Amino acid sequence: MTDIVPPAVRSRMMSGIKGKNSTPEMLIRRLLFAAGYRFRLHRRDLPGTPDVVMPSRKIAIFVHGCFWHAHQECKYAKVPATRTDFWVEKLQSNAARDQQAVEKLGAMGWRVLVVWECATRDQDVARTLSGKLQDWIASDAQFGEISSRLTR
Repeated sequence: MTDIVPPAVRSRMMSGIKGKNSTPEMLIRRLLFAAGYRFRLHRRDLPGTPDVVMPSRKIAIFVHGCFWHAHQECKYAKVPATRTDFWVEKLQSNAARDQQAVEKLGAMGWRVLVVWECATRDQDVARTLSGKLQDWIASDAQFGEISSRLTR
């Protein structure tokens, strides 16, 4: 299958995708702030550069895009039909790098929460997102994950 747009246009489209301050990330930040939590953003001195960091609580929150971080069994994480080998390798390396960051943060004594993009897009999950965030922060869980398909 061939791409429906020329390579130069596709390259420009892909490079325009934000790595910081995405719509899902901004939603999570607004919910946390409204709930009274204060935080820092994009701490480059921590493994994986977490999107939201609560230093006093030693909590790091990643807001992952389902496609870019290869969210398993998610409808938003489809491998493109063109250059499949490239994309499979790229997305698998992203997921492996994410896992390493979570493990390093855990070894440093940080608690880590991953919020998947699909949780912000699914209306039913999005309505309860603030409560899920607050519940996880109040818990003593070392690792948590919020998505539209499951919450751990």
